[in-house]
Amino acid sequence: MRKLANEELERKSVEEFKNSTKIPVVVLLDNVRSLNNVGSAFRTCDAFLVEKLYLGGITGTPPHRDIHKTALGATDSVDWIHVHDVMEQLEQLKREGYNIVVIEQVDKSIPLDKYQVDPHSKYCLVFGNEVFGVDQQVVSASHECIEIPQQGTKHSLNISVSLGIVVWEFWNKLKV
Repeated sequence: MRKLANEELERKSVEEFKNSTKIPVVVLLDNVRSLNNVGSAFRTCDAFLVEKLYLGGITGTPPHRDIHKTALGATDSVDWIHVHDVMEQLEQLKREGYNIVVIEQVDKSIPLDKYQVDPHSKYCLVFGNEVFGVDQQVVSASHECIEIPQQGTKHSLNISVSLGIVVWEFWNKLKV
């Protein structure tokens, strides 16, 4: 076994990424405080060919050194926009045919491993604030809620970890 050199990884250029077929998924960050988490979201969206990243409310935006530190250039490849009003953006995405899927622990959440991804549908995955989670108004406006099953004492994952798990699961099930 041999570790691959960077040249062997078949990385896309920014232009190739922009012209690539994306999975029918957008990600919306609802008032995420940590700029490192925002950078990680960019990197995950790049890794799994997400259509667009919405940075909602108080969520930080590029350019910022803390975002850049974890994004490693993904702010150049991933399409993104900052939206002040998360609810207004969700309504627009609904009009565009996206299923609004909140990642949150709620009374009627669907375990991620049981969630059926329809390859003919479009999805907006919503991730919330590190302390308060996704705002209840956003939860109430969603079509469905997914929860990552956990067995430990915390039942809490960092948003960057949750985002990686959920987006990978959607990418894996969609297999563009």
